[in-house]
Amino acid sequence: MKMMMKKQLLSCLLLTLAFAVPAAEVFQPQTGKAGAKTKRSPVKAAVRATTEQQALAPVVLSPEQLAIASKVLVGTINCELGLMVTMTPDAQSPGRFFLEMGRKRYALEPVVSSTGAIRLEEQASGAVWIQLGNKSMLMNQKEGKRLADECMNPDQLLVAQALERNPQPGLLDAPKDALVPVGSGGAVQELVPNPEPKAKLKSKTKLK
Repeated sequence: MKMMMKKQLLSCLLLTLAFAVPAAEVFQPQTGKAGAKTKRSPVKAAVRATTEQQALAPVVLSPEQLAIASKVLVGTINCELGLMVTMTPDAQSPGRFFLEMGRKRYALEPVVSSTGAIRLEEQASGAVWIQLGNKSMLMNQKEGKRLADECMNPDQLLVAQALERNPQPGLLDAPKDALVPVGSGGAVQELVPNPEPKAKLKSKTKLK
């Protein structure tokens, strides 16, 4: 009798173990690289790819924007603090440019400005590229800070050096002869004299 009870207990234990092992394997948490791969969601990658495609979608610019784009300086441009930017035109959309700085990449479009400065913007990020005769700068208008300053290509460097030798007069200073950028690319080629200020008329003294 005792032998039969022992056999029955042993059989029950074997059945219990047989069902417990698969259950443990099913609910055992995954670790290591295999577990890390399962945690990655493909939704984020799809959203990122869609955003990049939208940023690269072709655009049609106005004649005023294309006129500004024709003056944009392209190529590798050195900035202060050892920074460097690269401006390249978009082959798919004439007038749009890609600016790369480190790991950042912006798709910039010309914006008509009342000041006459060459201004490019990427509305999504708030990036703004302003090109002057003697330098360019990259700003983030949403964050209110400059990302790169004193960016100069060879032509801008010539203008900046000319302005250092012949600084432009202030509002209260008498005008002086100054080197003026002439021709495409802003290269300094000509010394243009400013007109002499007109002599002030002396006021007539009142007769007593």
